Amino acid sequence: MKKYIFWILVILFTFVACSKNVDNRPAEEKMAEADALFNKKKYTKAAILYQDIIFERTTLLTSVAQMKLADCYYEDDKYYDARLEYEQMIKLFPDNEKISDAYYRIGVCYFEESLPSHYTQEETNSAINAFNIFLDRFPNDVRKDKAIRYIQECQYKLLKKKYENGRIYYKMQDYSASLLYLQEIMDLGNTNELDMNSHFIAASIYKYWKQYDISKAHLAVVLDRYPDTKIAKKAKKLLFKIKEVEGNH
Repeated sequence: MKKYIFWILVILFTFVACSKNVDNRPAEEKMAEADALFNKKKYTKAAILYQDIIFERTTLLTSVAQMKLADCYYEDDKYYDARLEYEQMIKLFPDNEKISDAYYRIGVCYFEESLPSHYTQEETNSAINAFNIFLDRFPNDVRKDKAIRYIQECQYKLLKKKYENGRIYYKMQDYSASLLYLQEIMDLGNTNELDMNSHFIAASIYKYWKQYDISKAHLAVVLDRYPDTKIAKKAKKLLFKIKEVEGNH
């Protein structure tokens, strides 16, 4: 009996203690405090108040609080949490006047979440998709050019991933697999480091296979597009070795 009474008292004490911690202030008052904390960059404390307002679901401030909660995580570099809250914003309040911010920042969140090029690139692909959705829905948004630049950076990262794959297969002496990746980069005809390195590795592979004409063609691209680089110096040495071999036949 005493044990039974003890647990009743424990439950009552817990209930009273929790009741004292419940913030029963009007949503407007909590919103004002949350906004003040947000402006002071105290995002963690502000997020708690925004969550309270969202949980109530009984005020016109709910959509505002939902967006500000996502912004708290975004400004605090918690991109995964921010993305989830922006997605919730789009789901619950698709016609909100700030909904374009949610679409745009989902792309940024994926971009920030993406791993270096030698890892898998799911987030990078998701970032491209998110920015394309943003551009499709809001073609005249002032952030259009920024979104395009983000897409270009993501695309370069994906190319870098292909180059890394090609380079790894080259190191493993799986030359056919290496060329499959490198050829995709070279076919684009871009003028950048990835193109330069891909042509040089391809030249090295074709030299090894004794297909000297193809090797020299790749070296010619390196020397023509990137004449003042360290790779160009290596290309000249490799070209000299090929000519030596050809001269001995």
